[in-house]
Amino acid sequence: MLKSCNHCGRIHDARYDCGRRPRRIRTQSDTEAAAFRRKQAWTKLSRQIRDRDNNLCQVCFRQLYLTNQQLTWTNISVHHIIPLEEDPDRGLDPSNLISLCTMHHELAESGYIPRDELLAIAAEQEQRAAEATG
Repeated sequence: MLKSCNHCGRIHDARYDCGRRPRRIRTQSDTEAAAFRRKQAWTKLSRQIRDRDNNLCQVCFRQLYLTNQQLTWTNISVHHIIPLEEDPDRGLDPSNLISLCTMHHELAESGYIPRDELLAIAAEQEQRAAEATG
């Protein structure tokens, strides 16, 4: 079937490769980690972690590492302290998860904030949550 090509502007068969069609570049969304993050179990747990941490960046709350304001609640994401690529079994472990703002998430990813410190904060948050529930 002949069709107007969106890439070259000519009319040719829809299956014909005119050479102007851009090649698909594999993105980060094609990784196993991205597939993990689309699962319902992760969505539910990440919501629980943000609730556990009161939707606050835990590094900003403790005024550590270039904190601008103590109570940062915008652009909060849940960070895997030990990345999925290193240990996929800890992907749903609450003691490996912490709520961080965008800036501190990037600092943690780059290694500027030590993992041991983040693990200690996450353990403290888990302990507080356990005490609050019973």
